[in-house]
Amino acid sequence: MKKMNLPNKLTMLRILLVPAVIACILIDFPFHLLAAAVLFGIASITDALDGKIARRDNLITDFGKFADPLADKILVISVLVCFVKLGLCGAVPLIIIIFREFAVTSVRLVAAAKGKVIAANMWGKVKTVSQIVAIGAIFLMQTALDIISLAMVGWVVPFGHLQSYNWTAYWTLDTIYNVFNIIGQVLIWIVAVVTVISGVKYLKDNIEVISDM
Repeated sequence: MKKMNLPNKLTMLRILLVPAVIACILIDFPFHLLAAAVLFGIASITDALDGKIARRDNLITDFGKFADPLADKILVISVLVCFVKLGLCGAVPLIIIIFREFAVTSVRLVAAAKGKVIAANMWGKVKTVSQIVAIGAIFLMQTALDIISLAMVGWVVPFGHLQSYNWTAYWTLDTIYNVFNIIGQVLIWIVAVVTVISGVKYLKDNIEVISDM
């Protein structure tokens, strides 16, 4: 059996990191989203490294051409599904993104069955970068919100044996939450638009494969 090269190992590492990222997002522990962000960042770095190393050392393989974009899809869609559960992402843009990924993957599979491997184009890489940036920004905003919330825990005013909340602090925290949520939703919609554009471009560039389906 042929030994897997370094770029392909990095691709497989990205896939193996997905369950850990999901666990950190969904399991509620102190700064769990920060932990998820760190793991997501590591996975994203492997995405940049595997292709760079493959081109530099002439280690480009059919497996890498197919598995690299697949690993990106698994990572990004898994995170976005978790975001939907946490209310950080709308279901509609996620459905649009998943629909695009299924369409493109279907074309790739048909091409592979005919002995043709279709590598990702420039728009595909723009799409991937936009997804990583948007998800990273949401992670950072939620981590900042956690830190601010923790800092405001002691913002209470004693009143007899009870404590009444400092409503100014509560309003400030609520306002920050709403602003971050709006920014996050806008970023995800931008990703959805870029994803659709990249999908249309991809299908257009491979119309001959679709015509033979």
